[in-house]
This record gives sequence, C-alpha cells and structure tokens, in this order.
Amino acid sequence: MAWQRPSCIVQSMQSLRLRPLRSSASPLSPTPTPFLLRSQKGNACGYATETSSDSSVQGAPATAPPATVPAAPAIDFDRFPYRPARIVPASPSYFSGSPKFIDHLLRLQNLLAENAHLPINSPAHAQRKAWLKLPQFREFVGEPVPTKKYKSLIKVLQRINRIRQPIIPDHVNAIINEYVRPGNPYAVKPAPPTLDEMGRARGRGKRKTSSAVVHLVEGEGEVLVNGRTLSEAFPREHDRESVVWPLSITERLDKYNVWATVKGGGTTGQAEAITLALARALLVHEPGLKPALRKAGTITVDARRVERKKPGHLKARKKPAWVKR
Repeated sequence: MAWQRPSCIVQSMQSLRLRPLRSSASPLSPTPTPFLLRSQKGNACGYATETSSDSSVQGAPATAPPATVPAAPAIDFDRFPYRPARIVPASPSYFSGSPKFIDHLLRLQNLLAENAHLPINSPAHAQRKAWLKLPQFREFVGEPVPTKKYKSLIKVLQRINRIRQPIIPDHVNAIINEYVRPGNPYAVKPAPPTLDEMGRARGRGKRKTSSAVVHLVEGEGEVLVNGRTLSEAFPREHDRESVVWPLSITERLDKYNVWATVKGGGTTGQAEAITLALARALLVHEPGLKPALRKAGTITVDARRVERKKPGHLKARKKPAWVKR
C-alpha cells in the first residue's frame, strides 16, 4: 500500500529528533503548544515515498537517514493490449436456455429469408424427406429440445424444401440434408410397374376383407372372374358395373381383356376390390389416364383401409334395435 502507519521504532526516532530542538531553544522562547506538537507529530507521519531531504527540515543529522519503504515501480500501460469493455460471445443466443437449438433455428430462418424470392411448389408436389425424429434431433443438437420448439424448426425446413428443385441452390440442399435422418425411406422409390413378356399388366386391390389380383392385356373386352364370366360371378347388375367401371369411364371396354382372381368378403367387397386392381393395371398400360381415374374415384381407395366395427354395434355403423323393456 502507498500509505503506511509509522511503526514504534520510527516514532521513537522522531521523538529523539524533537528533543534537541527544545533544548537548544532560548529560555525566553515560549514552549511549544500542544497544537504545534500535534502538527509536528502529524508531519512526522510521512508517505512511504518520502526521501531523505525531509530530515533536513526537521533538523536531523545527514548521517542518519530515516527508514523508508521503497516506492512501487510505475505501471507500464504499453504492455496491456487493447481489450473491449466486456467480452462479446460469438453466438447471439449464448445467454439463452438452449443456445445450440436457437443457433440452428436462426441459421434456417436466415437461409429462408435469403431464398424467399424463389418459386415454390405446393405441399403435395414438394419432394418428400424424412426429417430427424425428436430423439435423433436432441442427440444431434446435444440439448433437451422441447417438442413445440422442434415442430417450429420442422416447419421452417418444410418451407425451404418447397423450393423448386431445378433452381434451388446447392448449398441450400446441403444444409437441409443435414436434418434428414439416415436411410431416408422417401429417397428410395420402387420401380414403376411394367408389362411382362406377354404384354400383361398386373394390379392388386383390397376392399374390407376382400383382395383381388387383375391381369390386363389388350383384347376384345372379355372379362373372367375366378374362371367364370362376369354375369356368373356377380348376379347383381350394380356389382358388374362396379367391376368394369374403370374401363367404362375411359371408354376402353372393347380394348382390353381382364382376368381377375378375388377372394374373401362378400360380393360387394369383391367387386370394389376388382375395381381398384383393374384401375391400377390400366395405369400401367396408359399412365395418362390417371386424372380421369382419380376424378371417377377408382384409385382413391387406400389398399390398407379396413372398415372398423364400433364396439356395441351390430355392423360397422348400425346400432342395435331399441327394445322396450
């Protein structure tokens, strides 16, 4: 410290220096008042940096310099490089609860803002990609990301993925592919069905518990179901119309021959299963008929759809008859 209290040795030496002054004084000189003594005592308390020149003022001999503490060396400010008032973190989300996730989100939002002017596809025609699942994304980021925040990031990814593929920049594709889980099931597409060596197209269809397989080949309009004619297999006219409905709406009744194999369920379920299988086989021959078949409702039935019976009901949606008790 720059200021230090005088020790007992220093105080005793100062008292010895004051005695010759009082003895050498003349008898007519007044005695020093307590105020002067106090001022002299106060002057004796010097700084640690005082030099030996102070002793001549107090009348001490030059051969006995007072005990002093050496002064601290001067500070060299040139040794210290320039530093800011506070350290600024590299990430703007450093002080947030989940900085790594917010960094990913800001990165994607900036990417979307840079490419917002590019034309996009509709959600139905966008390229399908299997994004990282929530546990995989948490492991990828290294933070316990909540489900709500994860869904907000997936929405930004889906919006970027809607940019048309021919004009999307390569670095954008590289960034969004980082969030695609390995083994993307949408990347591997099955080979489109083709005609066999005999010129036949094969189609499968299901309805309720009925399943059908149809082989379609160019011919004169013959239809066989399980080796029987159409009228023998389906006595009802409505079922026969359902079977050949894809050929009827496309005006192809006299252009193809149909061999169908169906099993399970009732007659209505079997007829509708053949309808779906025949429409799929017809698309192998003529893919351009898809809009007409879709508009007619022949290829909109999901093959995995099975009508579920509700508990307590006799059939799918039929309640039991009310009985008065």
